[in-house]
Amino acid sequence: MNHPTDTTAEMNSQAHALRHDLEQLAQDARALLTATSDVAGEKVAEARKRLADALEHRRDFYAIARDKALEASCAADGVVRDNLYQIIGFGVGAGILLGFMLATRCPCRCE
Repeated sequence: MNHPTDTTAEMNSQAHALRHDLEQLAQDARALLTATSDVAGEKVAEARKRLADALEHRRDFYAIARDKALEASCAADGVVRDNLYQIIGFGVGAGILLGFMLATRCPCRCE
């Protein structure tokens, strides 16, 4: 059974791998731009411009996504801190209700 910490660790691992892949792709694209800097031609120049624009867009997108994730994390932290006892009560209540439902439906009970 997956525990929340296992899922969080897996998500962090996947996010780290994705970030690494994107950084590697950006490095490869920059290397390609550098390698083709002396190549003349309208199509090559257009492709280089599109690639440079895509790299800039990726950088902007990453910054926006990071800022939104940080903002959402801070908001969730604030909600939990402001409503700590309500959240604990909800969790306990949900656990009791789930336990009661499972206990009454258990076919292994001998009466």
